Amino acid sequence: MAGELAKASSLTRAQKGNGTRPVALIGCGFVADLYMRSFALYPGIRIVGVYDRDAARLDAFCAHWKLPGFATQEALFKTLPKGALILNLTNPREHFDVSLACLKAGFNIFSEKPLTLEMEDARALHAVADEAGLHIASAPSSVLGEAAQTLGHALRHDTAGMPRLVYAELDDGFIRQAPFKDWESESGAKWPSVDEFATGCTLEHAGYYLSWLIAWFGPVESVTSASADVSGSGEAPDFSSATLFFTSGMVARLTTSIIASHDHQMRVFCDIGVLKIKRAWDNAAPVRFHRRFTLRRKLIEHPFGKRIRLGGDTHPKVKRFGAAAMNFALGPVEMLEALAEGRAPRLSGDYALHLNEVTLALQAGCGAQDMTTTCNAMEPMPWAR
Repeated sequence: MAGELAKASSLTRAQKGNGTRPVALIGCGFVADLYMRSFALYPGIRIVGVYDRDAARLDAFCAHWKLPGFATQEALFKTLPKGALILNLTNPREHFDVSLACLKAGFNIFSEKPLTLEMEDARALHAVADEAGLHIASAPSSVLGEAAQTLGHALRHDTAGMPRLVYAELDDGFIRQAPFKDWESESGAKWPSVDEFATGCTLEHAGYYLSWLIAWFGPVESVTSASADVSGSGEAPDFSSATLFFTSGMVARLTTSIIASHDHQMRVFCDIGVLKIKRAWDNAAPVRFHRRFTLRRKLIEHPFGKRIRLGGDTHPKVKRFGAAAMNFALGPVEMLEALAEGRAPRLSGDYALHLNEVTLALQAGCGAQDMTTTCNAMEPMPWAR
């Protein structure tokens, strides 16, 4: 933790040099538009440059959002102050090379998930960032959103008593039969089906709930997982199921698929009742407490859960686009605030490394495996304490 704070302090001087919060994007595909919709809620942040190796895609994106585009990655680098933040929104197989180039050029990185496709590459990025006094963080940002923070608040304040077990589902329906060829972003980017299917739903989606669990219960000690290509596509697994054992003693089951009917429910089973949420991709999804009681000698959960709310304002919300109503800028914005305040970001490099290792273990379906990385507990957002 001391090393993280030392890095934050050195970066604060670089950030304060021009009094701005410059952000650059590399990659102008489907997800980049979701980030831009979110950044529009933060007038204090300025997107100063964009690069994509596809010139036509770069032109379309920059024309839609009225942003300056650059013909090469190196040209983009030359316009940025050292210590600026670059978002790596490229396809997963490019994440390592692009993030490494950014770090070597002296920039902090926020990468779309997964951080890397190979664990040795993730370790290498972590080491380079540490040596350079830079930060590297990884999506997803929803752990900083209202729904996740509300559930975390309920756990910390014993709303439902001691938590004992978690069941989490991230099933998205039989996606290969969906009309995904018609899915298009605001600036005209097609949904990247080739990359999505090649990367696999576990690497793409498990982090949405896995990041919440690590934030609440700390690092994962060991994983027992299984995965399969049940559709017979010959590509990445389209189903995985894992039992996670946390150093804190918590146990959770996490399932992901693009086969089973849509189900994004999480249930935290506690001594007094159950905490439930049904929408992983909605920052404003209601969190409900279903108290357990006996009726005519039967133990049941109240069918109408009491909604748990935080008092006061939380964070800016975006309107639903497609399947999600998520503020994708939460992570980058918190990272910029951390640099300005001289502290470590909540989505730290250690956290990104651990999240990557656990997710890769889920994808591999390798049976029982002990984790070799760890991370500090995540502080709740100020409005969720």
